[in-house]
Amino acid sequence: MGKIIVMDHPLIQHKLSILRDVKTPSKEFRALISEIANLICYDATRDLPLEEVEVETPICRTKAKMLSGKKVAVVPILRAGLGMVDGMLTLLPSAKVGHIGLYRDPDTLQPVEYYCKLPADIEQREVFVVDPMLATGGSAIDAISQIKKRGPKHIKFLGIIAAPEGLDALSKAHPDVDIIVASLDEKLNDHGYIVPGLGDAGDRIFGTK
Repeated sequence: MGKIIVMDHPLIQHKLSILRDVKTPSKEFRALISEIANLICYDATRDLPLEEVEVETPICRTKAKMLSGKKVAVVPILRAGLGMVDGMLTLLPSAKVGHIGLYRDPDTLQPVEYYCKLPADIEQREVFVVDPMLATGGSAIDAISQIKKRGPKHIKFLGIIAAPEGLDALSKAHPDVDIIVASLDEKLNDHGYIVPGLGDAGDRIFGTK
């Protein structure tokens, strides 16, 4: 069974409060999304395996630990997921990046896929699917379904704000996927937006409306 983790780190909660504020401009919003993604990534990678190696310090040779070569892929759900990529790559600079393009039909609220490009060796990788908002869960469910067709080693979903409805739907559709988010909010409104949320993450990242 996958784990569900809602992070309560003080730095994340502080940055999240600024992120929610309607007065926060796009430039600062983008930086905060990246910073929070970086902090979530730190926690999400705590179970990456290590191996013992020998290194030469200025004093002597010693045994130390390094990542054991496990390959990683970061897959943002377009377009808002792009805002989390730089924060992830700061900690995982050798990760490969795939892209899945989905938009939500305004009438049905269901995801419609328009683009999918994944690393050729994704079956050898630990995959982090990233999207700031887990609202209905439809986009995350569809994106993870597409990735599973390629047989990756393991998948984790990393988000910033989740609605209970989306968290429940994703965990039921993909019970083997770990879900790590910064906040579990109150509910979805009639338009499929998270309450209290932060509005449309894509619009706020890219300054569009």
